[in-house]
Amino acid sequence: MNRHSLPAIEQFLDYLRAERNYSSHTLRNYRSDLLAFFDQAKSPAGEQEPVSSGQVLPLEIDHLAIREYMARLHAARRKPATIARKLAALRSFYRYVCREGFVQENPAKLVSTPRLPKTLPDVMTIEETNAMIDGMTSLPESDTPVGAMLVSRDLLILELLYGCGLRVSELAGLNLDQVNEAELLLLVRGKGKKERVVPFGERAMDALHDYQRRREEVFRQTPAAAGPLIVNARGKRLTTRSIARIVKRYSIQFRGDSSLHPHSLRHAFATHLLGEGADLRAIQELLGHSSLSSTQKYTRISIRQLMDVYDKTHPRA
Repeated sequence: MNRHSLPAIEQFLDYLRAERNYSSHTLRNYRSDLLAFFDQAKSPAGEQEPVSSGQVLPLEIDHLAIREYMARLHAARRKPATIARKLAALRSFYRYVCREGFVQENPAKLVSTPRLPKTLPDVMTIEETNAMIDGMTSLPESDTPVGAMLVSRDLLILELLYGCGLRVSELAGLNLDQVNEAELLLLVRGKGKKERVVPFGERAMDALHDYQRRREEVFRQTPAAAGPLIVNARGKRLTTRSIARIVKRYSIQFRGDSSLHPHSLRHAFATHLLGEGADLRAIQELLGHSSLSSTQKYTRISIRQLMDVYDKTHPRA
């Protein structure tokens, strides 16, 4: 095999999939970002065909070519976060091909990341979050076993996303044997195949029992010891996109908000724990953050919320 051909990208993506446990969504973004860069690297003026499986990739690229590409993106008014993501993909790719001996140096490490604006995600209040999740218990009973199972599954999805602060990929990847009902614990496999233990509450347990009962009625089988926890009407593992659509559907139904996504519930989980006095280190462990700096953004969210409360309630504000 030609070590300087398109399979270099596919080998890199296989490495991220198998060794780093990257989600399919992230892998699609990496592939798209890398191919877009190498398309312009082969043909800056557009004279040649785009990169395809039969063409040679110009792996021997210097940092000036990458800077020029970043400048083009900036001139095209691409968002700084988008430019930073594309640069991160190139850095990661070149680290891999350096280690594998495809090239000698990583040109991307000489290119600085664009300054990103410090933005904080909007976070639902405790009352808003509870109202949305509790609203599901008021839904009319489905007249079919499958419909009833799907509603109970959707409630469990919301309970686990908010009650455990899971990433959507972690929830989609949960198997039945990762649930310890006796101890109310989940064994979660996160980024980079790192495992952590996360507790869940009584409400999530009630939702789990109801879902399992209805699931067994639909598929008419004895309780399974393994296999995916969250499934569709055919018994197949639910995808991250399907979970995102479910969260959005109930957010529209109960909140009139189409912008909510699974990560919003993870933000709410961390922010509400911090607001109730939880230790930042403990929140870091629950979220599976490798660095405390990733968790510290929630302190800024809490301070912002305190300022909002102050502005709205203090007579001298």
